[in-house]
Amino acid sequence: MARRAAPQNPVPGLFAPPPRRAIHDPNESALSRFIREEILAPEKISGNISIVTGVAVFAAGVFSARMWGDILVPA
Repeated sequence: MARRAAPQNPVPGLFAPPPRRAIHDPNESALSRFIREEILAPEKISGNISIVTGVAVFAAGVFSARMWGDILVPA
């Protein structure tokens, strides 16, 4: 079977990402640059959501073990 090539610029039908602007501020701090480039960047949102989900599940497990852990241990 022959493979069809993907379109040159595939964009989902309902979501068109905004054009990326290059921001070069000489007075920008390293922390604000890190937040802009690594946390708020649209191309890294899925990874950041995965990290937040993992931390939330871990915290919920710790919370539930501390609240109801005595139920799990036989007396």
